[in-house]
Amino acid sequence: MSKLRNTLIALTGLALVAPLAHAKVSASEAARLKTDLTPFGAVRAGNKDGSIPEWTGGLTTPPPEYKGPGEHHANPFPKDEVLYTVTSQNMDKYADLLTDGQKALFAAYPETYRVPVYKTRRTFAAPEWVYENTADNAKTAVLANKGNGVKKAYGGVPFPLAGQASKDGVEMYWNHVMRWRGVYIVRRASETAVQRNGEYNLVTSQQEAYFNFYNPKGSAKKLDNILFYYLSFVKAPPRLAGGAVLVHETVDQVKKPRKAWGYNAGQRRVRRAPTLAYDTPIAAMDGLRTADDTDMINGSPDRFDWKYVGTEEKLIPYNNYMIGEPSTKYSDLLWAGHINPKFTRHEKHRVHVIEGTLKKGKRHIYTKRRLYIDEDSWSVASVDQYDGRGELWRVSMAYLKNYYELPVTWTALDVYHDLQARRYAVQNLDSEESSTTDFSQPIPKKRYFKPSSLRRRGTR
Repeated sequence: MSKLRNTLIALTGLALVAPLAHAKVSASEAARLKTDLTPFGAVRAGNKDGSIPEWTGGLTTPPPEYKGPGEHHANPFPKDEVLYTVTSQNMDKYADLLTDGQKALFAAYPETYRVPVYKTRRTFAAPEWVYENTADNAKTAVLANKGNGVKKAYGGVPFPLAGQASKDGVEMYWNHVMRWRGVYIVRRASETAVQRNGEYNLVTSQQEAYFNFYNPKGSAKKLDNILFYYLSFVKAPPRLAGGAVLVHETVDQVKKPRKAWGYNAGQRRVRRAPTLAYDTPIAAMDGLRTADDTDMINGSPDRFDWKYVGTEEKLIPYNNYMIGEPSTKYSDLLWAGHINPKFTRHEKHRVHVIEGTLKKGKRHIYTKRRLYIDEDSWSVASVDQYDGRGELWRVSMAYLKNYYELPVTWTALDVYHDLQARRYAVQNLDSEESSTTDFSQPIPKKRYFKPSSLRRRGTR
């Protein structure tokens, strides 16, 4: 069973005190999504000094150099230059713009860690139908089961006004978990744990995800508590090749936990997976990531009390196209301690900050988690995570970019730092792959994601 668990958690890559419900917002409040707020509820206006510009619709047109679906992204801003670079020597000057996690990384790697800062470009965009659904959700969506689920929402962010009206941390949590990421995607990517000396071994897989919550032909009534279906099969290394995993991700995981199945190529058997949630360690990543660290955070919020801290201006990873360019080699990107700052881009953006504190009587290796959520896309850009002594232990970062062919703002690379072990793990490496995320493939039938089809997929 332990071998099955390790194979499953190696493959799961995309994928994962609140009141019972809040009153739905009024029509006049929802109308703000077309006036002073963006369709996802961010403030359209820039900041006072102009360093954060007005949102004017985002990036919706690929640059001429982009070759098409599944191809690596051309940088839409190739002429942008670094405005300034934050280092361990000058970080005090920019302290208010840095997260505690970034400050800790400067302390851990004072000679090499840097934050190159570029012009802020509010590139977030989504299709019009997603905007329309989000506006509808604003008037109908409510928290369910003591905040452990969401009802009466579909096909858009459930609580777009959470940052303006309710200021509710749980609603913001759900906005991240249920944010727009496309309908059906196929991608080939690698992940690895990078050791203190910089050594690493890649695990490469092909992954497919069908976001049931965003099926244009679906509805809240047809959702049946399924957020998405996820399928992955290993291509390399040879010792893992042929193995596959299938996940049915539920919305309310207290009511109905996620289901997972694994296919063992050697045994040619499909087996139901053991529990894969909360702080289950990802063994294939040397335990540097927990199951609910994936996608910065995922699954049920029920083990933590979530509170809204405030909206702040921070330097977060944004428009990171260099990371995925074919000219970027993994050996150049993956340094000892952290990824090569040369390939990263940070910008000043407004973020919603929420903090989760472990509930009394609940178990988790983290006792506190602080999330920095991009105001425009509701994507968690960074997470600071504390151990049982209350000390900052792990720092997660999503290097966001706009997939302009859809469009959607999602991660180009996820990085998980362990400050105590001085090691880190990365997901979504694809610059050396022949193709990258493809949103254009036909959406399969739901039966495609049944356990009975897993063996066929795993042997391909």
